[in-house]
This record gives sequence, C-alpha cells and structure tokens, in this order.
Amino acid sequence: MRKIDYHIAITLDGFICRDDGSIDGFLMEGEHVEDFVKSLNAYDSVLMGRKTYEFGFQFGLKAGEPAYPNLKHYVFSESLDFNQSDAVKLVKSNTVEYVKDLKKSKGGDIWLCGGGELAGSLLENNLIEKLTLKVNPVIFGSGKKLFTSGKINNYFKLLSAKQYDNGVILSKYKIFKST
Repeated sequence: MRKIDYHIAITLDGFICRDDGSIDGFLMEGEHVEDFVKSLNAYDSVLMGRKTYEFGFQFGLKAGEPAYPNLKHYVFSESLDFNQSDAVKLVKSNTVEYVKDLKKSKGGDIWLCGGGELAGSLLENNLIEKLTLKVNPVIFGSGKKLFTSGKINNYFKLLSAKQYDNGVILSKYKIFKST
C-alpha cells in the first residue's frame, strides 16, 4: 500500500503560513532547499487542498496546470473548477474515500503538500503514515496551523533530524499510534 508523507515547512510556533496565506519569513535559500528538491524524487503524486494549489497562482501557475512537473496532482476542492488532465485531477467530494482508494492503487509514496484542513482530515482518518517538518527559525504568532481540522490525538516517533547552518531543522516522524 502507498504511504502518505505530510512534508511541509512550518514555523517554530507550528504555522504553515500567515493568516493571509503568505510565507514571508520562511527561509527560501540554502542547503535545505536543495535537499527538499531532491526529496521530491521519493514521490510520484502530490495531494493539495484548494488554498495550497491557488498559492501557486501568484507565481504564474494556471488552474489545471501541475505545480510540480514530474508528479501526478490531486487537488481537493469543492469550489474550484478547471479542465483536468492526466497530470492534474480535481477531486470535489468524498476526499477520505478517494484517498483510501488512491493509497490502494499502484504507485509510489504520496506527498501531502498542504494544507492544514486536508491534513487534519486525513490524519483523523489514519491516512498519513509520515510527517516531515522543515522547521524554520521564525515565529508568526498566528496563521494557519499544521492541522486545522479533525479530532486528532496521535503519537509520533522521531526517525531523524538534521540541522542546517541557516537554522532550519528537518525532522522526520513516523506516526505510530492514534487514538
């Protein structure tokens, strides 16, 4: 069965972006960025919610286009509407059942790119196996949480941690118990 890794940048106080969706304050240069780009080779698919997908629009991404050229995209949104392709699939309903079926299909590991609402729903339904956090040495004070929905009570086992010279810490966890 395919595994889902929620691989995301966060602040020291646990936010994936500011209240307005911006990520200013995250370090966007350095060895951790190179390692992140290399890590994408471990996945063949990416899951993202509407807000995460639309975040790319400010950088020229158009609706229906893939944000990451070598990955099959699954965008979860009840409100978005665009022409789908082999590269980008729009899922408008039954998110949990769709992801359960996707995990049973042939393929490699799946990257959960964001956001917090989608991640909360998938974690609540025991559909995430790994958590990879790029902890940036910044505090936002408020913003979008790592998990913003669902009744969550999970325990994680630290698999590895790497500190970069710029202060970013990459922590990898395995979810080993949920209640």
